[in-house]
Order: sequence, then C-alpha cells, then structure tokens
Amino acid sequence: MAKPVIAIDGPAASGKGTLARSLANHLGFAYLDTGALYRASAFELINAGLSSKDSKDAVDAAQILIRKIQNSENVENLLNNASLREDNIGKNASKIAAYSRVREVLNDFQKNFAKNPGKSFSGAILDGRDIGTMICPNADLKLFITASTEIRAQRRLKELQSKGLAATYDTVLKDMRERDARDADRKTAPMKPADDAIIIDSSDLDAGKMLEKALGFAKEKLG
Repeated sequence: MAKPVIAIDGPAASGKGTLARSLANHLGFAYLDTGALYRASAFELINAGLSSKDSKDAVDAAQILIRKIQNSENVENLLNNASLREDNIGKNASKIAAYSRVREVLNDFQKNFAKNPGKSFSGAILDGRDIGTMICPNADLKLFITASTEIRAQRRLKELQSKGLAATYDTVLKDMRERDARDADRKTAPMKPADDAIIIDSSDLDAGKMLEKALGFAKEKLG
C-alpha cells in the first residue's frame, strides 16, 4: 500500500523548508528538499566550468549530479553541502531550473523518492516549487507557503548577514523579485499553487505557528 505524500511548495524564503523539515520530524516522514537538487546541479555546473546560459551545460551538470547520487552511499552528504546555500549557487540554480531537460533529468529521482521513502518512514514530504503540480500531483496533502516579497527579502538578508556575507536589503529585494519572476514565468513547471493546495501566508507567523497549522491540516487529510 502506498505511503502518504505531502507536497509543500512556495517561493524562496517563504519558510517552506523549515516547515517541511519540522513536519517530517513530527510525522516520521522522509524529507527531500528538491531545491537542493537544483542547487547541487548548479554547484556541479560551476565546478566543471560550465555556464548556466547554455542549456546543454545545465543538462550535463544535472546528469553529473545524478550519476554521483547513484554511486553514493550517502546522498545526504551531496545535498547538505553547506556551499549549496551560497547566494551565487541559488541564482544559478534558479536559472538552470528553467530548462525543461534539466527538470526531466531530476524529476525521476524526486518521483521515486515520493514512491519509496524507505521502510523506516511513514511517508514522504517533498518541498520545492512544482511538487504539487508536477512531481506529486496526487499528493495526499498539498501546501503552498507564501509571504510578502518584502518579508522574504528581510529574512534572506538576515540569513546572509548571519553567515558574514555582505548584502543590502535593496539588492536582496531586487534579486528576490527577479528570481520569483523566473520561477513563475518559466514555460516548464512554473511555480504556482496546485488547484487543491492549501495556501498559508507565513508573513506574520513564526515557525511554531506554521507547524501547528500544518499538523492540523495533516490530521484532517491523513487521519
């Protein structure tokens, strides 16, 4: 019998990742940050001296990552690399995510994760930008986490400053708007809520309140 799947989507710095990890811990579900796949692909792209402006280079980078995943005994080490959180990696990840062939290369891994979370897990939670619409359209629960662009820019600025990285609010806000536009306007798997997704605005909610809301929806949907 298939195990339940929860899809969590939303733009950058909306709080979806924090929520997904917390919810997975509470429910005993396996968790996959699908954005890490794109960031890891961008990491491979840069390390190989390739360009995010070239679709073939982007596909090559994604294929390099998948081969590494297939040959690795610890996939988490590949996807939890601290370097993946660097701003430059995030920008390149957003750019290569617009290529349909890159998404095809990475989609199979995501779908297989949702179907096979592992014997020790009660289900799977995936977060990203197209989980509820493309990767897991039949997910048992779909959440779309959002927040105002200004709030998200403030969160990202604090994150960058906490890492000792120089940044200004205006620059972060500009980058955020550009990234949102790329994610929402791309032809392949644009970022948008699934028709049956529950939308949560995190602008005025802390992590605890977010988790409380999500657990309530999970109880309703999953029992």
